[in-house]
Amino acid sequence: MNLARWLVPAMWLAWIAYWAFAARAVKQTERIEDARSRLSHRLPLLAGAVIMTVPRLLGTQLEAVFIPPTSAWQAVAIALVALGLGFSVWARLWLGRNWSSMVTVKREHELIRSGPYALVRHPIYSGLLLALAGSALMLGNWRALIGFALIVAALLRKLAIEERFMREQFGETYAHYRAEVAALIPLIY
Repeated sequence: MNLARWLVPAMWLAWIAYWAFAARAVKQTERIEDARSRLSHRLPLLAGAVIMTVPRLLGTQLEAVFIPPTSAWQAVAIALVALGLGFSVWARLWLGRNWSSMVTVKREHELIRSGPYALVRHPIYSGLLLALAGSALMLGNWRALIGFALIVAALLRKLAIEERFMREQFGETYAHYRAEVAALIPLIY
């Protein structure tokens, strides 16, 4: 299925374009994580993305496929990428001007608990992880799994920092939200 080989990158490029456009309309930052903290999740995120996208970067052995590139698997991969990116865009739209690429507290920051935030506390990360799982499935090789694992670790690290910021900003309100809504996977985690 040649369509799948260009459709997944095209969806990611469209998502990146939207993300860059939407990043312009955000509230002013009141508090931001320090540079060392940012590096603790940005470096593994970048490493994972590079590993996933650059063939033979880690040698030819990790190019071996664990899932044959059948039309059925490619259709599943495309669906996962589309659902994941769509969910993250919905969450980004719902979050509105409170969004930031870094862990921050915005001026007049609001705790959003509706829309996708009623399903999970970190729907952007949930959507990205689903889309990345689909991308790894599309590639079907061990290199993609290594890259995916690094990105999962990076997002879990960023999630932990964000959780701390939200607890400090919203106190008991956030504690109740945290007790009621899973972090990434509805009803599970």
